[in-house]
Amino acid sequence: MKGVAPHDRPREKLERLGPSALGDNELLALVLGSGSRHADALDLANALLADTGGLHNLTRRRAPDLRRVPGIGSARAAQVIAAIELGRRTLLREVEHQPRLATPRDVAAHLLPQYGSVPVEQFGIAMFDTRHRVIGIKVIAVGSLDTTVVHPREVFREAAAVSASAIILFHNHPSGDPLPSSDDLALTHRMVSAGEVMGIPVLDHVILADQRYFSLVESGGMERLAR
Repeated sequence: MKGVAPHDRPREKLERLGPSALGDNELLALVLGSGSRHADALDLANALLADTGGLHNLTRRRAPDLRRVPGIGSARAAQVIAAIELGRRTLLREVEHQPRLATPRDVAAHLLPQYGSVPVEQFGIAMFDTRHRVIGIKVIAVGSLDTTVVHPREVFREAAAVSASAIILFHNHPSGDPLPSSDDLALTHRMVSAGEVMGIPVLDHVILADQRYFSLVESGGMERLAR
């Protein structure tokens, strides 16, 4: 960073003014730590942000995506991924061992920090006791979801193993759009039907996307599926 005055370099600026005074590129430069043969850390940070379309999209990238940027090898990609994951984990609230999630908004607030911006699709269940307290959260499948990938036997085996009284389905949309697809609705209908047979009702299906969510209960979709 020879072209940047010493007091305006990210590390010195952080010490003088605190992290809130730094731009996204400057914070990312500190995560990278050093530059490459042809670019300093700030140049690499700018290149990464330009390639991904900004900090928000950077959280959705995996290591192979980052390594496409010249000067970003396996080590620097791992540093960025690790920093993003640390930031995500700080959003996870310290809660009681069995939090009570009474509304779809409560469920979404509990799940979004961990699953909302994951770059691959994940399907899971939140399992509840008779007082609607969470007794377990389990990811069942990873990847493109359809009724052949997610089978009721895996879902309800997990629920029965912890004596769950009810479950809520959830999955994330890496596209950032939480609206359900026809496959999502078909999958929900299949799970609701299986839950009736098992005696473990499916209360909702919550779709997560970044900081947004879609609840079939809030939209009236669960009532329509139950008809």
